Amino acid sequence: MTIAANTDTQSPASHVADTHDLIRVQGARENNLKDISIEIPKRRLTVFTGVSGSGKSSLVFGTIAAESQRMINETYSAFVQGFMPSLARPDVDMLEGLTTAIIVDQERMGSNPRSTVGTATDANAMLRILFSRLGQPHIGSPNAYSFNVPTVKASGAITVERGEGKTKTEKATFNRLGGMCSRCEGMGSVNDFDLTALYDDTKSLAEGALTIPGYTMDGWYGRIFSGSGFFNMDKPIAKFTKKELHDLLYREPTKIKVEGINLTYEGVIPKIQKSMLSKDVDSLQPHIRAFVERAITFTTCPECEGTRLSPEARSSKIDGKSIADVCTMQISDLAAWIRTLEEPSVAPLLKGLQHLLDSFAEIGLGYLSLDRPAGTLSGGEAQRTKMIRHLGSSLTDVTYVFDEPTIGLHPHDIERMNQLLLQLRDKGNTVLVVEHKPETIAIADHVVDLGPGAGTGGGTVCFEGDLESLRGSDTITGRHLDDRASIKESVRSASGQLEVRGASTNNLKDVDVDIPLGVLCVLTGVAGSGKSSLIHGSVASRDGVVVIDQGAIRGSRRSNPATYTGLLEPIRKAFAKSNGVKPALFSSNSEGACPTCNGAGVIYTDLGVMATVESTCEECDGKRFQASVLEYRLGGRNIAEVLAMSVNDAVVFFDEGEARTPAAHKILDRLADVGLGYLTLGQPLTTLSGGERQRLKLATQMSDKGDTYILDEPTTGLHLADVQNLLGMLDRLVESGKSVIVIEHHQAVMAHADWIIDLGPGAGHDGGKIVFSGTPADLVADRSTLTGKHLSAYVGA
Repeated sequence: MTIAANTDTQSPASHVADTHDLIRVQGARENNLKDISIEIPKRRLTVFTGVSGSGKSSLVFGTIAAESQRMINETYSAFVQGFMPSLARPDVDMLEGLTTAIIVDQERMGSNPRSTVGTATDANAMLRILFSRLGQPHIGSPNAYSFNVPTVKASGAITVERGEGKTKTEKATFNRLGGMCSRCEGMGSVNDFDLTALYDDTKSLAEGALTIPGYTMDGWYGRIFSGSGFFNMDKPIAKFTKKELHDLLYREPTKIKVEGINLTYEGVIPKIQKSMLSKDVDSLQPHIRAFVERAITFTTCPECEGTRLSPEARSSKIDGKSIADVCTMQISDLAAWIRTLEEPSVAPLLKGLQHLLDSFAEIGLGYLSLDRPAGTLSGGEAQRTKMIRHLGSSLTDVTYVFDEPTIGLHPHDIERMNQLLLQLRDKGNTVLVVEHKPETIAIADHVVDLGPGAGTGGGTVCFEGDLESLRGSDTITGRHLDDRASIKESVRSASGQLEVRGASTNNLKDVDVDIPLGVLCVLTGVAGSGKSSLIHGSVASRDGVVVIDQGAIRGSRRSNPATYTGLLEPIRKAFAKSNGVKPALFSSNSEGACPTCNGAGVIYTDLGVMATVESTCEECDGKRFQASVLEYRLGGRNIAEVLAMSVNDAVVFFDEGEARTPAAHKILDRLADVGLGYLTLGQPLTTLSGGERQRLKLATQMSDKGDTYILDEPTTGLHLADVQNLLGMLDRLVESGKSVIVIEHHQAVMAHADWIIDLGPGAGHDGGKIVFSGTPADLVADRSTLTGKHLSAYVGA
């Protein structure tokens, strides 16, 4: 009784459960982290800052979030774990106070052509149920409205039992109505071959008429074509009969004998479909991808008019609108339409759908439509689409981990995003944000600054505390936090102009604009105002234009800065020439690879449902090459030592003496130019941060021959200090005679521009117009647009 009385009088504040208010990390060594220990307050908004590559993602994603996910996975049975990705324990001594981690990262959503904004957010599923209940005429279940479900018809004999062991055979038919368009199979588009891109009909096959990569008449293809006997090799294709042309292009696989060898002949088009079109276009080699994009034309399906749906699904309507009609509507308009529906029988469904659509508008994505392919969303749009499912969640006391949630957001939209982050925190959640933008750092309850440098120069905690203390600290972030770029006193004059007339891609409203050449031109406007539509729809395809987009770098553990940039090629040739051997010996993916680990440098041991163990190869000691290859030297160093060099060291090494290699030095200069001088040449791409990958891509594509460079948000993942380096590089490009067009939201880039084109005034159908075109100084003085107001506040005008 006494114990019970004591418990009753105990105040809630002193309960032992309330003492667990910190996430404690001790001895974190993941990637470049240097044995750091830190305490992070729970139920608060903590922002992690630091230069790109300082170790922010290694701490937040690679250590805290990864261990939380691993521990949750271990609560499942061994059978279930067998179907889940096995996660290794992060390299950390101790983690305490972890809660369930929900990761909202920048990864683009899957580019499966069947995936749309509606299917990715369950909005389509709810609409299908709604139409199956209220649609007139009624055509069937929700599957009848799904473009991923085909119509199935079957007939045959069935056996019916008739009591006392008697059976009777009857004929039965079975129908299942699906919503998939039968012509395009739910894709919305049909592909067709541009025959002029496959061959030059003025030439004969023997003269090299085929323009398909790899189809040379010197090799097996020439022997197969000539040995098939289906056509005359010396006759121009323009003079082929219908049968000869059909045999060349479409013939089914046919057994033939060439020079005594049994072979299979197949028409060119089915061969291309199997070898090239069956793969993800992005994973093809660049020259094959260029051919596919040139030779295959994708046109809107004539039967479903791009809606992907069957005639039955399009005939069923609610208040005069079919499911295809509502999916093409702007989400903000669709939300208004749903509000007009009053049907008590589906009230809970309407309420749920209304909340989901309102969340889109709340998060700044009201300008999208549900039929927008998920693969076309930018990194920032994809991240916010993933956020939607968490906004109305009733979960509390979980850890939300965000990777630069302000990517792709105009300063006007950042204020809205900040409110959403604070809402999540106020529900009792721990919010961890990796961020560079000062507007988001300003709302933090707690700031952790990593650095001081990047790569091996980072990995330590330089500061932790509140915002005011950060301002007073002597860290790079503290010094740059209140940096404000000033408008340039004088701007460069244009050397010409790129005319755009009547642009109407997506939401553009018959736009006419002259983009100045020979200067730094910045396109601005709120997210969804039509910036990318203007560039990709009217400018990107022109001659001499090089587009550097936000697409993620693809690469495995075997890929590194040297292989990705093409730097390894001149290095291998220099080693081969110096030592009188083959270049292939100096590739860890070819003849020079260590036979034990196959050039990976590590041995993987699969332990079933437990995490795969990775151990350094004992044969090559992690150097990835055979011992005999390491005997060959260039300038006193072997290939493994060269790949272990930093970019800055390699710039000096390949510039003088025996190792002087101008081709390698040119690529290294570009890497140093974008601020990646600290990276080692052989560092696996999988260990690079988002900002490092963005700049690596920038350095690689800057080598493409072109007169006009278009950069889509190049400041993504860059620290305030790194932005100054980027601006310097853009200036050098312009001064070398190039034209640079940048799609950007960062005010420092706007202030540095020679010319600004501002689109708006809003997003979706509220945008698509040029609201300003002129110098940054005129934009600030004008202040009539959202961009003008935010830029004038930024520069203190």
